[in-house]
Amino acid sequence: MKRVIAGVAVATVTTFVAATPVQAAAADPVKALKSQFVAGKGVKFTDVVTLVEFAGNTPYLKRTGSFQFGRTGIVASDVSAKRTTDDPGIPSGIVWSLGRPERTIRIGTTSYYSGGPWAPSKGKTWIKHPNGMNAGFSGWYGQLVNVAEPATLKALITKGKRTGRTYSGTISFGALEKISPWLRNVSLNRLSGNSKAAVLRFRLTLGSDQLPQRLITVYPGSTHVSAAVGEDRQLSVETRYTGWGSRVTVKAPPASKVDNMGKREPTVRGGSRG
Repeated sequence: MKRVIAGVAVATVTTFVAATPVQAAAADPVKALKSQFVAGKGVKFTDVVTLVEFAGNTPYLKRTGSFQFGRTGIVASDVSAKRTTDDPGIPSGIVWSLGRPERTIRIGTTSYYSGGPWAPSKGKTWIKHPNGMNAGFSGWYGQLVNVAEPATLKALITKGKRTGRTYSGTISFGALEKISPWLRNVSLNRLSGNSKAAVLRFRLTLGSDQLPQRLITVYPGSTHVSAAVGEDRQLSVETRYTGWGSRVTVKAPPASKVDNMGKREPTVRGGSRG
């Protein structure tokens, strides 16, 4: 009888030890993210951007979009943006560049812009740039932290303090730029010295599947959008992710509707970087 009990105990321990690495792997957010990198699959997201100041909070921009994955990560994106208020307190650059709804399709490194400040020739509705911004002019005012990138996700969960499935902490734009292709391509210029030094606060919540569910970032407007935005005013961006693993197909606009910008950059840019 003792031998039977001992045998059961050994089998139980062996089963537990064998199962532990599998459970640990499933609980790794970066591995969970990489498991989503299947051709033709992706994730959808929504952004709400708010100007935070002493007098109150003013939501001014909403974006909806999707990322299409390949075996190594994001291979295409489709982002639509629209300004949601005409409040006079909103920085003039935002009012100008987002006077009309804007949509940006990016496939590989090629961007297609429509709406917003873009002005294609008669009969065309899109402007093509071979190495353009990943989300048009709205990119500089939207969510700058892309947790659909493994290195970016790893940085946040490494730097953040964990409470349940939520990680909270801070990280500089300079540190993010080194690891994030999304941030490096959010504008046609690289980050300036002040922007690199700026620090953002983040709160990332994962779902029960360990995939990003909600991300909130907050940072000073003066070091990011415009020097005219006082130190007491900050930008808060809330992003929600849905449909992990759903089919996502991002297609280029019809060639007949596209104006080719060639290698030229736009003559105007948004934000404090030009």
